[in-house]
Amino acid sequence: MSTNKRNWKPQTALVHSGTLRSGFGETSEAIYLTQGYVYETAQAAEARFKGEEPGFIYSRYANPTVDMFEKRMCALEGAEDARATASGMAAVTAALLCSAKGGDHIVAARALFGSCRWVVETLAPRYGIEATLVDGTDIANWEKAVKPNTKLFFLESPTNPTLEVVDIAAVASLANSIGARLIVDNVFATPLQQKPLQLGAHIVVYSATKHIDGQGRCLGGVILSDKKWIDENLHDYFRHTGPSLSPFNAWTLLKGLETLPLRVRQQTESAGRIADFLAERPEIARVIYPGRADHPQADIVKKQMSGGSTLICLDVKGGKQAAFALQNALDIVLISNNLGDAKSLITHPATTTHKNLSDEARAELGIGAGTLRLSVGLEDTDDLLEDIAQALKAK
Repeated sequence: MSTNKRNWKPQTALVHSGTLRSGFGETSEAIYLTQGYVYETAQAAEARFKGEEPGFIYSRYANPTVDMFEKRMCALEGAEDARATASGMAAVTAALLCSAKGGDHIVAARALFGSCRWVVETLAPRYGIEATLVDGTDIANWEKAVKPNTKLFFLESPTNPTLEVVDIAAVASLANSIGARLIVDNVFATPLQQKPLQLGAHIVVYSATKHIDGQGRCLGGVILSDKKWIDENLHDYFRHTGPSLSPFNAWTLLKGLETLPLRVRQQTESAGRIADFLAERPEIARVIYPGRADHPQADIVKKQMSGGSTLICLDVKGGKQAAFALQNALDIVLISNNLGDAKSLITHPATTTHKNLSDEARAELGIGAGTLRLSVGLEDTDDLLEDIAQALKAK
């Protein structure tokens, strides 16, 4: 029995969509830990390989458990098709490289996760793909960067770690006007609080490692788009290069999706309270949070996001020494470069996620020596506020 209804609200879809039950009628999705599949006859094998009969061929291409995860993500995102990958970076790299070839040009917002920026700046040019980085918050910068060979736009919004917000609809409109495609990394907003495809984006990528798993257990990623693009661009790349998600990780991510709305709602509410608290503290020089009126792109946040964020960017007065002291004094909040977890996590981007950027590049992105990124978890909000307050006093 397959469950693929598309008219459910997100909370229902994230529990039921895409479910494929075996003859045993199991309640929880089954884990199909198999590499290959058996055919009743040689003729059946030939027909399946030709695509004349439906069915699975090899788990590097597709697997029943992975297929359930992909269909559930499609129901949530409003996408026609998806491919799940072994990690978020596998999703980003596959989406970029299958969309461009030697001689093409990519325009990307400069505010990217360090590994994403490496793929755009360092890896793509090795294959003859030209790249230009721009300040993505101003649509004029995208327009100026366009060349006759521009085929792809790429952005994160909100960005990592400074939570800049890019006008997705404006960039998508520009892409359409020149026959290019827009890829959006929607990790920080989650598919619940921002819908890039509805805003005009052509391709959406996620690190499912973050909020989708949400409990620090496994790696995963997913690419979502229309079926035509996936069939013509991603399918063969994915099939032959093998960035596939394991069935066990797919099952873990399915379980994560069931509780995603509850977790994100609580984390966002807590993050909003903590951001307001930090903004009033004399030890803090700056707080950036998409739910606050003083966010640099508050008008765009209001237009394209249905909620704030589970993340906060803050600058501690006193630079690196003060930022390290604050982290070390925390009791509940843990020092880790992950995010979207049930546990609250804090990291110092200049020495972790963005350490490979030059000082000048970090300065352009607003990442200073005192910048910290806080991912708010599911702990009691008052306990978190007390923990942060005591750490500020102790630093």
